[in-house]
Amino acid sequence: MPGKILIVDDVPANRVVLKAKLASACYDVVASGTGQDIVNLARTIRPRLVILDADSADAPGLAACRALRADEDVGSLPLIVTGTPVAGTHAAELMLAALEAGADAFHPKPMEETTLLARLRNLMRAREISEELRLRDTTSRALGFAEESEAFSRPARIALVGGDLATARRWRDALGDRLPHRVTVLDRHAALNGTTPALQDIYVIAANLRGSGDGLHLMSELRSRKWSRHASTLVVMPGDNPTLAAMALDLGASDLIEEPLDGRELAVRLTTLVARKRESDKLRRRVRDGLRLAVTDPLTGLYNRRYALSHLARIRERSAKAQTTFAVMILDLDRFKQVNDRHGHAAGDAVLRAVANRIAQNLRSVDMVARIGGEEFMVAMPDTTEDEARGAAQRLCRLVEAEPIALPAPSGATVRQTVSIGVAVGGQESADEWPEGDGTETLLEALIDQADKALLSSKAQGRNTVTIGRHAA
Repeated sequence: MPGKILIVDDVPANRVVLKAKLASACYDVVASGTGQDIVNLARTIRPRLVILDADSADAPGLAACRALRADEDVGSLPLIVTGTPVAGTHAAELMLAALEAGADAFHPKPMEETTLLARLRNLMRAREISEELRLRDTTSRALGFAEESEAFSRPARIALVGGDLATARRWRDALGDRLPHRVTVLDRHAALNGTTPALQDIYVIAANLRGSGDGLHLMSELRSRKWSRHASTLVVMPGDNPTLAAMALDLGASDLIEEPLDGRELAVRLTTLVARKRESDKLRRRVRDGLRLAVTDPLTGLYNRRYALSHLARIRERSAKAQTTFAVMILDLDRFKQVNDRHGHAAGDAVLRAVANRIAQNLRSVDMVARIGGEEFMVAMPDTTEDEARGAAQRLCRLVEAEPIALPAPSGATVRQTVSIGVAVGGQESADEWPEGDGTETLLEALIDQADKALLSSKAQGRNTVTIGRHAA
């Protein structure tokens, strides 16, 4: 299943219909009425996203939305509000009430399935990235790195890119003085110029600039550039266009808004995007600056053993709470001593760097890669089954061996390196069963030992192969 979703709706028929739609897309769905304590329910089932129903500004669904946002444990969950406004309430008013209550998106009923599923994919993808940053931040603080002091928050930089400058100026006028940020009007060429408009935090881009959907090409270009790849993008839709909306979300748009733009709605959406951007930037800084020197291997640039073991403990803790499995790989270069003996240690260093790059570039962003010994590496893979771990390990064996590695001058030779891999899979214990202190360390040591033994078995079988360890913790 791609993720667990919690549906909260008072009408049983609505829950059944929506549950059927999401189940057909292979989501694991839990449905509930608004009478339950939604915060405790979310803590218990640990959904990756919540869909709430509301028909007015004082609806229980919006109260639940505010309660979820206020909770420290589940406050970062993606929230979607759906509903049909009651008599006397306009759809725009209900949408604004939902956004101001903390919803990430509002979808009126009846929900357009293409756009809804694209929104789910978009929010859950962003959530996964955020979780990984938070997990790495937790690891750095567990290692004793102090949390950074809160710096003065400068005004955010927001660039408006319309089909023409007059349109972008109209958007700026609609915003008025609702935001304490720097709002700049740019054309497409200026937005792509890496000098004057660099370091924009948010881009508001018309889906249609000179032609249909070409604003999405601009968004993709900005996401490919080093100086703008972490900026958020609010795409302005020309109207109700589910296909174009789904395409924008799947290409990485942070949010959507429809023409004609309402200044209040635009301000609410931009305020939310600015807050998210600042939080993700802060987490990136912590990971980058707090760990760079202390927990990285200077030769390969990978994490070192100290970081790997601490991060693995965090993965195991989350696995116990969520009742999921995770995997650990131990990789060792085959006959590496021969490289050093025949070609020298500089050649050996080149081989280590090349293998490290091949491993790191062919795993998921959530996977952790570390060098834990001379020619030994560790990979920690959260939310991973045994079959998935085996497939990833076999792929790494093939990729490492596929291309010869060029050795530095004066040798000029090449070597074809292989690796042997041992894999152990852990998890599925409940949080209550997960011991503290030395017990935790013992279980992790047992898991790593299981992977080590599997590695030795791979060596005994002729090297360049994968073995799965059994009876892991």
